Parts: sequence; structure tokens; C-alpha cells
Amino acid sequence: MKDVIVRVADWYEDFLAIQAIRKSVFQEEQSVDPDLDFDGEDETSQQLIAFLNGEYVGTARVRYLDGKTAKIERLAVLSVARGCGVGKKIMEKAMEVIASKNIPEVVVNSQEYVKGLYQQLGFQEEGEVFEEAGIRHVTMRKKLSQSRVNN
Repeated sequence: MKDVIVRVADWYEDFLAIQAIRKSVFQEEQSVDPDLDFDGEDETSQQLIAFLNGEYVGTARVRYLDGKTAKIERLAVLSVARGCGVGKKIMEKAMEVIASKNIPEVVVNSQEYVKGLYQQLGFQEEGEVFEEAGIRHVTMRKKLSQSRVNN
């Protein structure tokens, strides 16, 4: 059994791991420009970090757009950990953190080929497919249930 743990990251303590994961996934695998990935929003965003059997393997960030909407961005899982449920666990933790702040709505710009993950978690497509960093994306949105938000 694979042991996946996701926690809110300490930006200063976990920065090198977050940077390494995103560099591997976005810059090396997907050829995303580093300036598009590290866009100056990280220090003001809430970061999540995932571990699989004690090793750093995934990350995402949460940006609070306003008092009603949060955006989950930069979801990245190292190739060695894909298929182990890491991305889903990161998303579940992100939504738990967002709900704890009484934010009722979550939005993501999903890469088109992974939108099924978000659909499994209750996100619905919104608008047309668009290109970002040379990759096809679709905006997806989810309302968090009031019972979840108030817990």
C-alpha cells in the first residue's frame, strides 16, 4: 500500500522541493517557460506538498481571488508517483483547506488531458478550451457544499 500524505507547505522549508517538482513536471516534461511557472504569485499563495512513502512527489498552490473564490494552480506530480492517487489527494486537501476558510467556490484551469481528475472531484467545465503556455486548458469550477464549508 502506498502511503500518500498531503500537508500545507511551509514556503521557506519546502520551497526547494516545490521548485524541483514543478521544474521537473512543467519545465522539463512540458517545456513551460520558467517565468510563466514561477510568476511571482507563490509567496502570497498557500502551498501544498505531497509525500509518497516519505519522499516529496507532488505540489499545488491555492490563490484566494476574493472572499468567494479560490483558484487551485500548479498541480504537479512527479512521473514516478503518477497513478498512485497523489493528484486526487492534493486536490482533496486543497478543497478542505479552502472550505475551512469559508470560501464557497473553487476554480481550476485544467490541462485538457487531465480534466477527468477534476470531473471525478465534482468540477464542471466552463467556457471554451484555450491555450496557456502552449498547452490546451479548460476552466473548471466547483461549488463547495455548505455543510463542508461550515465544518
